[in-house]
Amino acid sequence: MDGILIQAAQLILSLSILVVLHELGHFIPAKLFGVRVEKFYLFFDPWFSLFKKKKGDTEYGVGWLPLGGYVKLSGMIDESMDKEQLSQPAKEYEFRSKPAWQRLIIMVGGVVVNLLLGMLIYAMVLFTWGKTFIAANDAKYGVHVTEALKEMGFKDGDVILRMNDRPLEADVTYGTIAKELMLNSMITNVTVVNEGEERIINIPPDFAKQVMSSGAKGMFTERIPFIVDTVLPGSVAEAIGIQKGDVFERVNGKSAHFFMDFVKILQEETGNEVSIELTRNDALVSLQVSVPSTGKIGIGNKSPNAYFDITQRTYSFFEAIPAGINEALRVITGYIDQFKLVFTKEGASQLGGFGAIGGMFPKAWDWSSFWSLTAFLSLILAFMNILPIPALDGGHVMFLVYEMVSGRKPNEKVLEYAQMAGMLILFSLLIFANGNDILRLFK
Repeated sequence: MDGILIQAAQLILSLSILVVLHELGHFIPAKLFGVRVEKFYLFFDPWFSLFKKKKGDTEYGVGWLPLGGYVKLSGMIDESMDKEQLSQPAKEYEFRSKPAWQRLIIMVGGVVVNLLLGMLIYAMVLFTWGKTFIAANDAKYGVHVTEALKEMGFKDGDVILRMNDRPLEADVTYGTIAKELMLNSMITNVTVVNEGEERIINIPPDFAKQVMSSGAKGMFTERIPFIVDTVLPGSVAEAIGIQKGDVFERVNGKSAHFFMDFVKILQEETGNEVSIELTRNDALVSLQVSVPSTGKIGIGNKSPNAYFDITQRTYSFFEAIPAGINEALRVITGYIDQFKLVFTKEGASQLGGFGAIGGMFPKAWDWSSFWSLTAFLSLILAFMNILPIPALDGGHVMFLVYEMVSGRKPNEKVLEYAQMAGMLILFSLLIFANGNDILRLFK
């Protein structure tokens, strides 16, 4: 329960930072161009707000519905649907009275802030913590693979050597390989080795569809040997005599030499009594244990550093800036490539709402992970907001570009109906995505 609360706290803090800065991207140019800002809100405030204070012409506040935030500009057709204001002659301080180019800058301001913020955060994360990863070439024990991949010919313990007969680059990770296989339809085969035997696995044209249909997360997981490093006091493991340094061999006759194999077996045997075989000081030790309903007995593995050569990159301040920009561009282009999958049945089923986003954060507070995920969400917020959907920034930009090209303002009734249609689309997507989260809980 504590872990879930920590995830929720990180999600709320991250979204609060992003929403406030996004809205500042609209607020600042609006003020510079003399547009009156009637409201500046973190979160939405239907019926009431948690906090509000009027300063000058602007009411600053915090709403109770944590679905985003907004600035309300005088004389603009937005989610407030203030028809009374729009029925009167335009005033000089209203958004609608300003030149199209000024209105365009105001509308793209939030997206620009989120894009630059993502780059800045990535740069500072690299400067502060550097980059730590296990290169695919260093994952010497191979990988665990999902059932969908096994059906295609992959096996647990496979080490990927080549894609399309091209050797892997030094810095490629299995996470990168997974993305490449999902998004790059030009990859038709993968060469692997397992226990000294090389195989060529043909990648089907509908690879991404098959993987998403399976519903499994993480196609590849590095195999890590299992040597006990921690035994929790008062745990089942302590009660049956497991000790630090024990090397797991088998559980119920099944190989448990690798940590994820052990975890999987225990999850399958919850509530049952199982036999454990392990090596201690070169001697084989046999134990019996009743597996709790949690599927955990209170032991921890050694750190991956004990088994792998971990690549650690450090960056000076001036090295981190271009590296952060490159990382942000890599993330946003990868996300855009993945976005096309949303329009498939399998991709739509993978959409997630606030539960899925919150689940991305670790259950123990980690500032490196927090800021990396905040940078990622900032870039996603930038991309989603610039989509040409009415009610989003991109929808307003679409009509402004039309006005600048044609020299004519769109009819206000058209803008009004487009805004309502956009809001309906967004609320439908919101319900669908969060509905997927709820269904996954029951599954």
